Amino acid sequence: MAQQQHLDRLSAIDASFLAQEGPVSHMHVGALTTFEGPAPAIEDFLDHIRSRLHLVPRYRQKLANPPLETGRPVWVDDPNFNLEYHVRHTALPPPATEEKLFRLTARIFSQRLDRTKPLWEIWVVEGVEPASDGGGPRFALISKTHHSLVDGISGVDLATVLFDLSPVPAPAEPPEEGPWQPHAEPSSVDLALAGVRGMARTSLSLAGRALRAATRPDETASKLRVAAEGVGEIVWAGLNPAPPTPLNVEIGPHRRFVGMRFRLEDFKAVKNVLGGTVNDVVLTIVAGSLRKWLQSRGVRTEGLELRALVPVSIRTEHERHQLGNRIAVMRGPLPVYIDDPVARLQAVRQAMDGLKESKQAVGAEVLSSVQNFAPPTVMAQASRLNFSTRLFNLIVTNVPGPQFPLYVVGRELQDLYPVAFLPQNHALAIAIMSYNGALNFGLLADYDAMPDVDLVAGGIQDALRELLEIAGKSPARAGAEASV
Repeated sequence: MAQQQHLDRLSAIDASFLAQEGPVSHMHVGALTTFEGPAPAIEDFLDHIRSRLHLVPRYRQKLANPPLETGRPVWVDDPNFNLEYHVRHTALPPPATEEKLFRLTARIFSQRLDRTKPLWEIWVVEGVEPASDGGGPRFALISKTHHSLVDGISGVDLATVLFDLSPVPAPAEPPEEGPWQPHAEPSSVDLALAGVRGMARTSLSLAGRALRAATRPDETASKLRVAAEGVGEIVWAGLNPAPPTPLNVEIGPHRRFVGMRFRLEDFKAVKNVLGGTVNDVVLTIVAGSLRKWLQSRGVRTEGLELRALVPVSIRTEHERHQLGNRIAVMRGPLPVYIDDPVARLQAVRQAMDGLKESKQAVGAEVLSSVQNFAPPTVMAQASRLNFSTRLFNLIVTNVPGPQFPLYVVGRELQDLYPVAFLPQNHALAIAIMSYNGALNFGLLADYDAMPDVDLVAGGIQDALRELLEIAGKSPARAGAEASV
């Protein structure tokens, strides 16, 4: 794993997440996780984090901005780091229903992270009621991390190092350099020098690319052609904004949250019989749900195709443990105009196959690379070209997770509900993550714009059941809980 250093400069994509944040559009992501058994004593949980915090030094660092925009923000050690500030302890009032847990999650995600401190929080929630199929007491962890700190695919985050593969916690290796000693607060001169060093490294990188281009002209010409075509596809998409819908309205800072649990085998059963991928099935049932929801709002769906922003990792295998976000986005189709679920699945499948063969992701990577050479003000505008909120109706992100049980302080992880973010003028985001045979949905919605988000949740459940019936399968287990 790459070392997280004091005075590291943010990558272009990570800095763009800061530029895109506003009073009502928070750029933090996270998860609601539930565990079997009673909550550990808070001091034991704090000690567990302390024993592993050195594995992710970024979680003890905060943002600092070089003066006079001499470079992107940098990460610096927080000399006043206090773990107790970042780990919050609370309990649900009885009866401690899942609905109350979802409401607490929504309230936590309604609050922006303090940029003067490391950009993360974990809430330990006691008193969660037993699962609907029985069992004993449970507790929950609600994690919230700024998108500039970590993405959902790279695997470099605090939650990852907190989990164990067995009920007996593995002893963490102590840091080689001994107990953590923060660097002193950098002066404005230190920050300016860090900015200059960052630009110098960028210039050297650019020079290296130029040298490689000069020595491999045929290969370079081919890559340039593909890159130009990719950027052209993004520009062309920008000339065709997503259709206006009740999903794309002014939003406020407050949120609603819905968690839904399904079995991964149900989605595999559908794709094995009807074709496509698990992600194609996900997009199909989301489209089916939104079709009914739009109709409940009085919106005509004839000829209407929504666009979903589908983030994909562009991290290569040898970059797996390097720092910073390495993601691009594609605009996947949600054909809400199609009533027949099988025809809808085939339309999604064909469109997604076409996108994979297109050069959208390449174009997005080129724009991200261009930002590496841009001053902060220009970079912020370039990030908006790549991530223009006019180009999509909602985020739908599907992240594969481990298919084996995980544990924290000896307690087994039962449910994992991912939480995405709401960009400006977007009232709904849907995050999906698989874990240990389950495929769980997290629906994050604006509080005022979507008081009927439970209808979307119910529609997802109905759309999956419909496809299962057509495929001749019975649901293994499906359920939805709504916070309304």
